[in-house]
Amino acid sequence: MAWDRNQMAARAAQELQDGWYVNLGIGIPTLVSNYIPEGITVTLQSENGMLGMGPFPYEGEEDPDMINAGKQTITELPQTAYFDSTQSFAMIRGGKIAMAILGGMEVSETGDLANWMVPGKLVKGMGGAMDLVAGVGRVVVVMDHTSKHGDSKVLKSCTLPLTGKAVVDRIITNMGVFDVVPGGLKLLECAEGVTEAELRAATEATIVN
Repeated sequence: MAWDRNQMAARAAQELQDGWYVNLGIGIPTLVSNYIPEGITVTLQSENGMLGMGPFPYEGEEDPDMINAGKQTITELPQTAYFDSTQSFAMIRGGKIAMAILGGMEVSETGDLANWMVPGKLVKGMGGAMDLVAGVGRVVVVMDHTSKHGDSKVLKSCTLPLTGKAVVDRIITNMGVFDVVPGGLKLLECAEGVTEAELRAATEATIVN
């Protein structure tokens, strides 16, 4: 047993704080908007030029011109603002975004993140991840703990090209939650149905007490 994609997104939504401006990355992080806790108001920013993203549209109500950075159709809110990518990245680089919740291919025990390309495979572009990890106040990564072959993706050091060095604050996987601390990763909680022994066995990175 481990968390599924929606349970991971729901756990990541617990990281949100009232009044924050937050960027949600492509993949599992986009699901976080479905689980914003009651009483918490956050403004979602998309690096393609939108502040105040609404929820995903119902089937048949999609507007092909209304998309997020991951090319998914979304909706607008009464307070939604639009701008060009220059202003969008000025917000990110200027420290105006409190937190980014991003997907990951690999994370290291020192908080290095690799999430933008696999060498030899077709890449659409690096997107905004490199700016996000450098400019936002807090970076939370949501990803599967192991590859489809069972290899750990929470590593002593990343093997894929880096998005950023020492940029990750918290890691949420389908097996548990870690904080990046001096000396390695601190285990905060195990996913329902996952034992600490199973989690440690599936983790290459150093887990500190």
